[in-house]
Amino acid sequence: MTKRGKIKIKKGIVVSNKMRKTVVVKVVRVFRHPEYHKVVRMANTFKAHDEKNECSIGDQVEIVETRPMSKDKYFRVARILVKAIASPKEEKVDTAA
Repeated sequence: MTKRGKIKIKKGIVVSNKMRKTVVVKVVRVFRHPEYHKVVRMANTFKAHDEKNECSIGDQVEIVETRPMSKDKYFRVARILVKAIASPKEEKVDTAA
């Protein structure tokens, strides 16, 4: 039995859900620059597999590393931490009274 490396777990915010079974997650990391000692904020985007299409834009999610599912999709959504509050555009308004 071979020993595998540690699985990467990241937390981020969903910025796009326009693809089928795929969401784009923005992960922000904050660190202190080693030479200048200034706090630096950097962001990366990752495509993550969302099997049930349950993520919406603005959700806070946890993604975990998995086998490559396509050319640039190698994370999957483990769980939704915080659901986004629906914006006025997304809410359906019943005009028939």
